[in-house]
Amino acid sequence: MRHSLGLAIAFAGSIVFSGAALAQQSPYAGEQARPIKALSSAEVDALTSGTGMGMAKAGELNGYPGPAHTLMMGAMLHLTADQTASISAIKERMSTSAKALGAQILDRERILDGQFAKGPITPQLLTQETAEIGRLQGQLRAVHLEAHLETKALLSAEQVAAYNKMRGYVQ
Repeated sequence: MRHSLGLAIAFAGSIVFSGAALAQQSPYAGEQARPIKALSSAEVDALTSGTGMGMAKAGELNGYPGPAHTLMMGAMLHLTADQTASISAIKERMSTSAKALGAQILDRERILDGQFAKGPITPQLLTQETAEIGRLQGQLRAVHLEAHLETKALLSAEQVAAYNKMRGYVQ
């Protein structure tokens, strides 16, 4: 009987312990105060300013230089005046489009967040908003990747190789 009582106490203790483990604080704690819960301030800033947020890694890491970094390394890459002017125009077009798309993404994220905040959100609205956010994010990524395509087309093979070496992608 004592043995059974000991097992019962041990079992009950393990249930309490596992319940306590499940009730651990979320890694999201504190984020509930953000204006748009799903986005950090850095993400909001990047969407507002039109910066890349890693959206063009497929290009960058496969030998397609980005316009902003290419311009920053212009002297080291021996860019011509024509290359510099053309790449500056690419960067400006990319930035303008990215800022506009970023603003639209922020608007849709605010709508989605607001729907959850005021509740209840319908499955139809959820599907509609997340699909639109996904579409806009895809367009934003394409804008950044297209700028990498355009930039590479203006550079010589030697300049691309130098860019990749300076960025640490090759030894």
